Amino acid sequence: MADIPLQVISENSVSERRITPSWSITQLRRKLEPVTGIPPSSQRISLKTATKETIAVEAADEDTVLLSNFPLSAYAELHIVDTRPASLRLNLNDTSGVEKYVMPAEEYEKKSDSVLAWKKAEKLGRFNPDAPSLEKAKIDAFNFDVKSRGIEVGKRCRVGGNDARRGEIKYVGEVKEIPGSIGAWVGVHLDEPVGKNDGSIGSTRYWGTESALKHGVFVRPERVEVGEWPMLDDLEDMEEI
Repeated sequence: MADIPLQVISENSVSERRITPSWSITQLRRKLEPVTGIPPSSQRISLKTATKETIAVEAADEDTVLLSNFPLSAYAELHIVDTRPASLRLNLNDTSGVEKYVMPAEEYEKKSDSVLAWKKAEKLGRFNPDAPSLEKAKIDAFNFDVKSRGIEVGKRCRVGGNDARRGEIKYVGEVKEIPGSIGAWVGVHLDEPVGKNDGSIGSTRYWGTESALKHGVFVRPERVEVGEWPMLDDLEDMEEI
């Protein structure tokens, strides 16, 4: 009889294997051990057919009973359960005891097929000879925005053209805690608690006190509109009731 492809499923592995119907159950157990890591005597084997029926693959004399006695069909599932106590099983998913390999920096720099080597070849990031001038151009652009928009500490403003996000400028400058940040940021204390912080990022406080939760926000200069933006009066509309 021709071999039949089955899905062999155990706790630590799932794989497609070709099963020969002329094998005995004992032969099957031996062949499953290197696939599942479960000793033959500790295997509980069951066959899940296309009709979802589950049949135990076992017999009183497993040396003589052949797999052709079972309804094998292509891509049916062969489930193998490890009957050993948990303390005796191999836990291949637990990597806590495996020492993580960290390649030395000197060795990594010598590799020709690494991301670092690709960046060098493409002259990206710190390997770009124009990087210092590009960074300076970005900083100059932010500084120009600050000056041209009249952004100064103490002035009233609104953020992102949103009337609900009016406030007072409390900080203008670099914010080292923002990843990849260069150039000027504008810290605004919003009138309403619709911001992202309380005037601090990480362990650095740029203005105010911890009581002003959600009143602080840091944005780039192009999102700040300086002007005579008075605080919103929630009771203003009451006059029309």
